[in-house]
Amino acid sequence: MKTLLTNAWVLTVDAAMTEYQRGWLLIDGDKIAALGEGAPPAVPGAEIRDMGGDIVMPGMVNPHCHMAMSVFRGLGEDVDDRLFRYMLPLERKFVSPAMVRAGSALSALEMIMGGVTTVADMYYFETEVAGVIDRSGLRGVVGQTLADFNPPDHKTFDEGFALCDALVDVCAGNSRVTASIAPHAPYSTGLKVMERVVAWHAANPETRIHIHLAETEAEAAWAMDTHRLSTTAVCDKAGLLKPGTIAAHCLLMDDADLATLARTGTGVAHNARSNGKAGRGMARIEDMRRAGIPVGIATDGPMSGNTLDLFSQFGVVSIFAKVLGHTRKSLPTRDVIRMATIEGAQVLGLEAQIGSLEPGKQADLIRIDLSAPRMQPIYDPYSVLVFATMPTDVRDVMVEGAWLMRDRALQTLDPAKVLADANQVAGQFRAEIAVIDADLAAKG
Repeated sequence: MKTLLTNAWVLTVDAAMTEYQRGWLLIDGDKIAALGEGAPPAVPGAEIRDMGGDIVMPGMVNPHCHMAMSVFRGLGEDVDDRLFRYMLPLERKFVSPAMVRAGSALSALEMIMGGVTTVADMYYFETEVAGVIDRSGLRGVVGQTLADFNPPDHKTFDEGFALCDALVDVCAGNSRVTASIAPHAPYSTGLKVMERVVAWHAANPETRIHIHLAETEAEAAWAMDTHRLSTTAVCDKAGLLKPGTIAAHCLLMDDADLATLARTGTGVAHNARSNGKAGRGMARIEDMRRAGIPVGIATDGPMSGNTLDLFSQFGVVSIFAKVLGHTRKSLPTRDVIRMATIEGAQVLGLEAQIGSLEPGKQADLIRIDLSAPRMQPIYDPYSVLVFATMPTDVRDVMVEGAWLMRDRALQTLDPAKVLADANQVAGQFRAEIAVIDADLAAKG
């Protein structure tokens, strides 16, 4: 099957940032066959779709998420101790394969409708997440979490590694869904377990490693008290930092830590909105990129950042960089879009397949409707994408040559069922929250 997109403002996000303002793009099967400017070629038998002058660009990449946690979104937002009061009790009681499927499907729906075509996830019962991603048509790197705090799907690290083995089996032969192993954080696994993760990864080289790194002051204190090192140095000592490792957050980093990330080829998932909302600070993104560290823009989980909309991250990412740099020139809008596409793909080790529109790459792309008043006039399309575009402006979404959304109509998911399943879980949460609050009130 061939598809010819015509009358498109094509943003390729290739190395030269090539644009075709009167462009066309030919898709053959799951790959981009050709693209260019002006009159499109004659392609007998191809489906021809007029893009009406809208932007066609690479699908966006979210390199750090906890998809199943969408069912926790907004819960106890203004409660200081919500983690211990609500979150941990609810996770212990309700996190199950069915809950993970419901939350992950809600997140998949949101991401498709917002132009995200690839996601790196880490949570529990991750084989269920892999199934949801596969059925939705998205591309994903799915990470089975390992932790020492009695998580809902494993009680020992041996059980956790067995789940990682099962995830590899589930993802075997899937062109869109890749397995990863996800040690939760240095402090919640420890040096010996991280060394075991490295050995497991060496035996499963097609996988990725996904970890929270240098996120909190408590984590930094743990590393210094236990090892007299930074958390980055502890991970490096374990051999965990390497190409194919996704390090989320990376807030508390000095120059030596940045040099370690650059030397090891580790990628960074930058969660500006989530970090700011938690009051944890601003990552040194421009310093990282100048050092050659791949950096992608991530949402974090929908409980931490509330939305899985990458467009709502862009302004925060740009503004934080400008505040740190004390100039409007910091992190130009073109660089923000590169981080959301090709550099995010590089963080996941997928840059040869996705992240830019080039012949031979996978046909993962989105169409952005430019008709909204807030999008006009257009002097620079990248500025419009970073500071004006919203998820509702995403009109079409394609992954691997297949339409996931056409003219805002979902092709792979049933929105009504997804919302009903998620709200059924939310009903259970509300009932339990009422019990928790009543018990606390009774205790005074």
